[in-house]
Amino acid sequence: MLPFTALELARIQFGFTVAFHIIFPAITIGLASYLAVLEGVWLWKKQDIYKDLYLFWSKIFAVNFAMGVVSGLVMAYEFGTNWSRYSSFAGSVTGPLLAYEVLTAFFLEAGFLGVMLFGWKRVGRNLHFFSSIMVAIGTLLSATWILASNSWMQTPQGYSIVDGVVVPVDWVAVIFNPSFPYRLAHMCMAAMIATALFVGASGAWHILKGDRRPAIKKMFSMAMWMLLFAAPIQILIGDAHGLNTLKHQPAKIAAIEGHWDNIANGKGVPLLLFGLPNMGEERTDYGVGVPHLGSLILTHTWSGTIQGLKEFPREDRPNAAILFWSFRVMVGLGVLTVFLAMLGAYTRWRGTMYESRILAHFTLLMGPAGLIAMLAGWFTTEIGRQPWVVYGLMRTKDAVSNHSVLTLSVALLVLMVMYTVVFGTGITYMFKLVQQGPREHDVAEGDSLNQRPSRPLSAAVGPSNSAERKQ
Repeated sequence: MLPFTALELARIQFGFTVAFHIIFPAITIGLASYLAVLEGVWLWKKQDIYKDLYLFWSKIFAVNFAMGVVSGLVMAYEFGTNWSRYSSFAGSVTGPLLAYEVLTAFFLEAGFLGVMLFGWKRVGRNLHFFSSIMVAIGTLLSATWILASNSWMQTPQGYSIVDGVVVPVDWVAVIFNPSFPYRLAHMCMAAMIATALFVGASGAWHILKGDRRPAIKKMFSMAMWMLLFAAPIQILIGDAHGLNTLKHQPAKIAAIEGHWDNIANGKGVPLLLFGLPNMGEERTDYGVGVPHLGSLILTHTWSGTIQGLKEFPREDRPNAAILFWSFRVMVGLGVLTVFLAMLGAYTRWRGTMYESRILAHFTLLMGPAGLIAMLAGWFTTEIGRQPWVVYGLMRTKDAVSNHSVLTLSVALLVLMVMYTVVFGTGITYMFKLVQQGPREHDVAEGDSLNQRPSRPLSAAVGPSNSAERKQ
């Protein structure tokens, strides 16, 4: 039996499963759009290099999609098993939103996924391209509904409380709640950046191994362009998201910044770069700050102020120690991503992008940075909402099911073992695919296109590999 309360175990279990789950849909969102771009450019320029890249990354997309679906099913059950009181209280809002996700996004993805993965030489080029676009739109639609549900939990509106449960009265207000546009834009752009870092690191790995084939150089170059375009935009989105959070969840911002006391008008809020928030003593120890920079970032003025954490009752404060550092991990990796994009642009201008080992090593090291930053940002968002499961309406301790510590301990341990085995195997297989790299003219040379696919993961095997097994 683990040394935690039932509430802590339920929270750890949900955090563990969502941390696993969020990785796969994020890569799926980015890869789906990347595949649609590759196929569109191939149809436009008639260059087989783009088709080779499409076939290569579609195998990795298939593995990610399968693992994303499986990990998501576990979370759906957890709402009913571990968080039944929350489901009873807010299920009339979150239930339909999740159902819309299945009815629109998932069905759209699943309906065209087969054509996308197995349709080469079975359907026309335009229909296949249309299928790739539909899958890409499906992944974005899925994110839209999930973020609408999560954002409503952060900034609820468009509801009434009848007999102790939430009743939706205005679905437009429910979906387009105050934080929804910012969370959706921030999350989708994070998925694109994480995918670009993943693709770029794959290209860098092959370049460092001495593989300078045109397809390797092309995917490395496209990743650098994407980072140069997306990283600055993400900074602007993050700034707008921060202003929205300050307006609707000021306690979260105070905890992120490690500010406990109100600062007098005119003095300006410093930006604490480092420090150790002390929840017991209500202060941040060893703080190193830059004067007025906090005011500039949070209020866009030289001397603007924010509420200190002491302004909020102790029972309504999130955990400042976790938020302070999870936010800095996210921002720190974001800054490194901007540096990487600038270095890529500089070496491209110098004509040394594919020869620069510094750039290749830097890109390889930054491969997981997008996913780590996204997880850190997700922890900041969700832990910052605490102690509320629905902000201002229902506390997390009131949302958990009445399970024993023994039951939740066993469930958590079983999930950890299963996730390690199942997803560890899937991730290992995915990295083996990455190591193989794109093959030239897979479809033209492969003879397995007329085989009847049996399951989505069959696409990850690829025509060439199938041919090899026959020998």
